[in-house]
Amino acid sequence: MEQERFDAIVVGAGPSGNAAAYTMAKAGLNVLQLERGEYPGSKNVQGAILYADALEKVIPDFREDAPLERHIIEQRIWMMDDASHTGMHYRSDTFNEEKPNRYTIIRAQFDRWFSRRVREAGATVLCETTVTELLKDTQGRVIGVLTDRGPEPLLADVVVLAEGVNGLVGQRAGLRRELQPDHVALAVKEMHFLPQEVVEQRFNLKGDEGVVIEAMGTITRGMTGTAFLYTNRESISVGIGCMVGDFAEKRIKPYALLDAFKNHPSIRPLLEGSEIREYVAHLIPEGGYNAIPELCGDGWLVAGDAGHFVNAVHREGSNLAMTTGRLAGETIVWLKRRREACSRANLAEYTKRLEASFVMKDMKKYRGIPGLLHNSRHLLDVYPRLVSQAAQTWFRVDGTDKKTKEGQILGSLRQARGWRGLVGDAVKVARAWR
Repeated sequence: MEQERFDAIVVGAGPSGNAAAYTMAKAGLNVLQLERGEYPGSKNVQGAILYADALEKVIPDFREDAPLERHIIEQRIWMMDDASHTGMHYRSDTFNEEKPNRYTIIRAQFDRWFSRRVREAGATVLCETTVTELLKDTQGRVIGVLTDRGPEPLLADVVVLAEGVNGLVGQRAGLRRELQPDHVALAVKEMHFLPQEVVEQRFNLKGDEGVVIEAMGTITRGMTGTAFLYTNRESISVGIGCMVGDFAEKRIKPYALLDAFKNHPSIRPLLEGSEIREYVAHLIPEGGYNAIPELCGDGWLVAGDAGHFVNAVHREGSNLAMTTGRLAGETIVWLKRRREACSRANLAEYTKRLEASFVMKDMKKYRGIPGLLHNSRHLLDVYPRLVSQAAQTWFRVDGTDKKTKEGQILGSLRQARGWRGLVGDAVKVARAWR
């Protein structure tokens, strides 16, 4: 009896893998999706931000039954020192639109829903199945995978590697390098549960409205990283992350960093009285454009975190994951309809589509940011202190005339960095932010 051969095998059932599998199955392809977790989302108990535009391009009617928490109407950005924060925020009632732009979600619930839609589209989904290696023919072309379910290979015309940041299958096959400490961040998150009315009262919300706070500064203790807090329906997601290499160098425990952030005077009142039920640590690819591996070859494509598709500047990940997964799926559907082989040359269409999308345009725009922050760590330490000190001086009414206060503020800047240092920092940021 001849062994079944799939049009495509998708490794991973996160946002990128689900987007790829759904796109291909919806187009009538015979798709097999493999997930090592007990169920899709079993490894993702934390909350997350969902960008509607990316998902809408995959499942236009997702709002009808997707497990959405709150739609975001307010964005706060805080620059923090040890005792205060200086921030900006944007809040608009226009975000209370018929089809909101961003939502908070609980990944475990969302991934299961997305997987259900993948199965309804016609794909076969196998959980608790770990891909051990890619199967290649004598010419080195990928023709399927081997799993821990047994010695029998699973064959396909193409394999989509949407396996996440670790990318062990791709590493074992020699398709990508081992993960570098300066290309990945370790983030720790908690879910703090509160009654819905308390969440809404503390953040001035009503109904399904939500708030996102993104923070940087001395809270990362001289390491490259950021923190966040955002509202779910009956909980608050709070977390902080820094580069793995920095944690190793500073010898700071990630949970200790999160604990200090939670006890910051600006954060503690927002979490007061909450019950912590879930804690998770996970890796985030933040090496930027220069860390992107080879994305296609004979019989394979890479999508999502496995391709380092995360915009660390804007803290965007799920939209890049779903978009790269969709484009991978659309490329394969396009080749199948043309009856063309999934060769390296033909699959290069995927990279062309990526280049034309916002994904590569944004990744290229901020390609210099990871190096800037790695080599200029004072930007996330010295400047938050200076901004806070300037605000403290300016707003404190103590009988000192304003001209003298202006002199004190300029003097603190000059003392901390010097005019040459200030100009140099501005030039470095401008060059990286292109």
